Amino acid sequence: MAPVHATLSDLHRADGSATFSQNGYSVIGAVNGPIEVLRRDELPEEAAIEVNVRPASGVGSPKERHLENLIHSTLRQVILVRNHPRTLIQVTLQVLQVPEGDASDDKSRSSILSILPALLQASILALVSASIPLNTTFSSAIVAITPEGQTVTSPSVKQLTSASSTHVLAFSARGDLLVSESEGAFDMDAWDNAHDVAKRICTTTTTKAEGDMELDLLSDHQSLHTVLKEVVNAKVLKEQAWKDAP
Repeated sequence: MAPVHATLSDLHRADGSATFSQNGYSVIGAVNGPIEVLRRDELPEEAAIEVNVRPASGVGSPKERHLENLIHSTLRQVILVRNHPRTLIQVTLQVLQVPEGDASDDKSRSSILSILPALLQASILALVSASIPLNTTFSSAIVAITPEGQTVTSPSVKQLTSASSTHVLAFSARGDLLVSESEGAFDMDAWDNAHDVAKRICTTTTTKAEGDMELDLLSDHQSLHTVLKEVVNAKVLKEQAWKDAP
């Protein structure tokens, strides 16, 4: 699995923020809320969620609108929206970096799904940073299936372009499947294999927390969900350091 880098509270004027980098993609997310909502968008019994995805360069396109819809439907499953009725929770995701070969005008099958895991991971970390009430957290992974039937984790842009199918899956902390987006030609055996591989990447936990806010995931035996717990734990330790000061 490709190295992961994650930090919390990078932006000081947002209620919560986080940066997530993996596989050549880097995304910074900002969360504001619960805040006042326009009357036309107000929901009487729950909070409205607004997701904005901004590309690394240029203006947004239908690609970003599609990604916003996917992220919105995912966040609505995990945010306790009924805790803050008639308010707005605003999530802004700015793409900072994309790997070489993945441009906004890329028409390959991988051009939509390749960045989705980084966007999802940045959004959930930013929500945790903002102390938004959640019923669970989640982690997301991308898996490519080659024409020969091999499974590739953290595939490169070249591998995604030549893959017969691409799968993005997200799992809750309890291992429940929250997101399943696939592109290309595949059968159920291939999807089951992608599901099992992605679940191991997301939920297998074998590491201990570290006392550093900036953590790099380098071991193939660590899970993405472990990264989230480690980053949050490091932030808590840093903010409570004053208690142990002489």
